[in-house]
Amino acid sequence: MSLPTNRVRTSSKPRRILIGTDTYPPDVNGAGYFTYRLATGLAERGNDVHVVCASASGAPRIEYQDGVTLHRLRSASVLVHPTMRTAVPLGVTGHVARLIDRLAPHVVHAQSHFTISRAAIRCGRRSGTPVVLTNHFMPDNLFAHAHIPAPLHTVTGSLAWRDMIQVAYEADYVTTPTDRAAQLLSGKGFDRPIESVSCGIDLERFQPRPRERAAARLHLGLPNRETMVFVGRLDEEKRIDDLIRSLPRLLNHRDVQLALVGTGQRRAELQQLADDLGVAERVRFLGFVSDEELPLVYVAADLFAIGSVAELQSIATLEAMSTGLPVVAADALALPHLVRSGRNGYLYPPGDVATLTQRLLAVLESPERTASMGAASREIAQTHDHRRSLDRFEEIYDQVRPDPAPALSSRAIQRPAQTRRRNAIAA
Repeated sequence: MSLPTNRVRTSSKPRRILIGTDTYPPDVNGAGYFTYRLATGLAERGNDVHVVCASASGAPRIEYQDGVTLHRLRSASVLVHPTMRTAVPLGVTGHVARLIDRLAPHVVHAQSHFTISRAAIRCGRRSGTPVVLTNHFMPDNLFAHAHIPAPLHTVTGSLAWRDMIQVAYEADYVTTPTDRAAQLLSGKGFDRPIESVSCGIDLERFQPRPRERAAARLHLGLPNRETMVFVGRLDEEKRIDDLIRSLPRLLNHRDVQLALVGTGQRRAELQQLADDLGVAERVRFLGFVSDEELPLVYVAADLFAIGSVAELQSIATLEAMSTGLPVVAADALALPHLVRSGRNGYLYPPGDVATLTQRLLAVLESPERTASMGAASREIAQTHDHRRSLDRFEEIYDQVRPDPAPALSSRAIQRPAQTRRRNAIAA
């Protein structure tokens, strides 16, 4: 994208970065995983990285993990999502304000517009600290968790977007994972520049290892047969029932199984669906898989399948592609950004099980096509190297960070209010 000019810091002082996030490991979701990789990746590069997030146990505490200082705030269980915790709102703003005052970060990087992130954004502005916001939000990800009736989705979604955009206007720089996500945010009324910066993928951790496929299946307790895999939350917007419904038709042609990795609210319902369709023996619920063993999940598979209609990028799809797997995905939101139909996989209309089945068979029935599409996936994934993403975020921090002797750059956003604030900030 073409952006107005701005100034770039040339000082050699280490960056001190405060990341505000409402989800962080041990939470299992894409935004939490991205934030962890961002924080630890920045720390490995010599940055002084602090993360303010909810406590995993409930009690507030400071932890030092993988080179990152974690400021864990008092939390409570999310009633509608028992696997997650949220910061207790009372006192969050004061705590974050004191943290910013003590640390004097060069930049605040918020990962959402919810309780902690919102406080980080607003406290950053009040202190004169530059604020970057990365949006991972979609209302669709909340509907099932909040048990919002379908007839209210439109009005609830509109209100949720309006709230998110109001908070986004308080940031100095806004990024999203993909161009499609940026277009979505613009379409909802955000009329300032947005830059797409990929979540990125560790190409070294996720590599093609086809010779290890049988051993990986054995390690995961899977029969040694053709395997489709899905990695992610077992929740409504992921449309996993599409994958299960395709199995009876697939089994007329292929000796195939579906491995589902992750936890979520719909597990019992999906198990019942598989039983009702007579394919329970071909659907393997692997549950939570540790980060250390996650690469083996993709090594064990022949292809990756995802029916989700609420992806702003999909880290799991990138991991599968980096491992050299063809992908069959729903033609929705940002998934077409990763899946080039006919090159590294196929797209299908969400909910169209017949077309999904045809696409899956088109990949599985031709070993040559499976191999060529897998190679194309790896090639596309290489354009999402997480090191490039870290490079870009460091550049953004330097662009919004003030400096007494800056040089000119052509990639950052400059706004009058931003300029006034920067003139009052010491580097």
